[in-house]
Amino acid sequence: MSDKLVLTRSGSGIAVKIAALLGWFALILQLCLILASRWQGGKSLLGGVDIFFSYFTVLTNILVALVLSYAATSGDSALRRFFLNPKVQGGVAAAIVLVGLAYNLLLRHVWDPQGWQWVADELLHDVMPLVFMFYWWFCVPKAPLQWRDIGPWLLYPLAYFIYALVRGAIVDAYPYPFIEVNTLGLTQVLINAVMVLVGFVLVSLVVVALDRRKGTR
Repeated sequence: MSDKLVLTRSGSGIAVKIAALLGWFALILQLCLILASRWQGGKSLLGGVDIFFSYFTVLTNILVALVLSYAATSGDSALRRFFLNPKVQGGVAAAIVLVGLAYNLLLRHVWDPQGWQWVADELLHDVMPLVFMFYWWFCVPKAPLQWRDIGPWLLYPLAYFIYALVRGAIVDAYPYPFIEVNTLGLTQVLINAVMVLVGFVLVSLVVVALDRRKGTR
């Protein structure tokens, strides 16, 4: 793989290191809160781990934290080259923007987190999307993205919806209210999923357009 497909220099400065640590802190905090709630309720901690990994927010923030961690450290490996490929980072950027938009437009009004849960929510849904977009804009090489890259990116949210629906049918629980099959019915859930996927495509179009515009300047 050519150097153009990898972030130019290993160890991208203290800001990226702090961003990576913040990303992992938010994820660990959310996991601890879920496990603490399960412990207090006398429920299985393994079930709490399953719940943690059922959220698109968590999975996407893991991708963000991995990208930032590889960007903030040195070394060479297949995984590092993969996560620092501008095409992969562009897809992660589109996904984390979707996380922020979906939460603020569809989910923020359905509950009122307090204390540390509020901190975790803000970090995962608002802070990390902004942090990663700053990183993507200033640190990731621009102009390798093509419109056709959106197709592979779309596989991630599509695979997530399939996973969430299959998991929900097995454990009879869904991570988000707009995919609650028991309440909304399968038809409405599929419509909601298509609308979210359309939103992801629109975000992806903006990401590619910004990449190409900056790359030609």
